[in-house]
Amino acid sequence: MTEIPESVATLMREGFARDDAEALRRASMTLHRWHELECGDGDEWKSWCLVRGRREGKAFVYDDAGAPYLEQHYHRSEGGPVYSGIGDRERGAQKRIKAILARYPGFMAYIQGDPRGCALYVMRPGDVGEGMDVSSCYTRGIAVYK
Repeated sequence: MTEIPESVATLMREGFARDDAEALRRASMTLHRWHELECGDGDEWKSWCLVRGRREGKAFVYDDAGAPYLEQHYHRSEGGPVYSGIGDRERGAQKRIKAILARYPGFMAYIQGDPRGCALYVMRPGDVGEGMDVSSCYTRGIAVYK
């Protein structure tokens, strides 16, 4: 029998179905990787990161509400960055999280975009006090991680 990851077991103790808890974990891992790629990476030939924007002719316009692109900078090139459209895994994961949590009244999601930590916290009823900003108390929630 496969061992249940701790975050999945915690969600199940809070009343989540195993399939939903596992789907939340997968969505969290997708978001974590997305956030890592937003920060960027590189090798000896090029560096790259994920950005959002749109093409206007030959120009690229950055826009947080735009489509996702992989921006690549080749180190030994006179040309500018190269933009390649990619699938929007971030918004897909966010939609899955929203759909799952809609089945669990009182629970809400907090997505934390720093890749050095957990990407998804599930807030239980009462985790966020009246008038509190969730960004100041999200660690009271359930950390959904690998």
